[in-house]
Amino acid sequence: QVQLVESGGGLVQAGGSLRLSCAASGHIFRLDSMGWFRQAPGKEREFVASINWSNDTTSYADSVKGRFTLSGDYAKNMVYLQMDSLKSEDTAAYFCNAQFFITPNTGQLDRWGQGTQVTVSS
Repeated sequence: QVQLVESGGGLVQAGGSLRLSCAASGHIFRLDSMGWFRQAPGKEREFVASINWSNDTTSYADSVKGRFTLSGDYAKNMVYLQMDSLKSEDTAAYFCNAQFFITPNTGQLDRWGQGTQVTVSS
């Protein structure tokens, strides 16, 4: 059973920085992508950033471009989200997501982490 474990959330003042980490554990035949989504109270979950190893691309939501940096370690099945110049509107629960195959003959699977809270005080 593949699980995602997130860490690094917390409380920070506006303008500050936080670094989130996400590790995928369990049997993975091929890891296609990992990334982050976030959900603020009363709002829908939204895309933040992702890295796609199958086509070697990294994508960001417009709202975080230039402030957040996503990096990944394919060998360790990990991604890191460096969040700088944080704003109060970045306050949300952040969820890690992974898309992967557990065998060469089965379909792609999708898994979510339990979420980590990021709170930015103004």
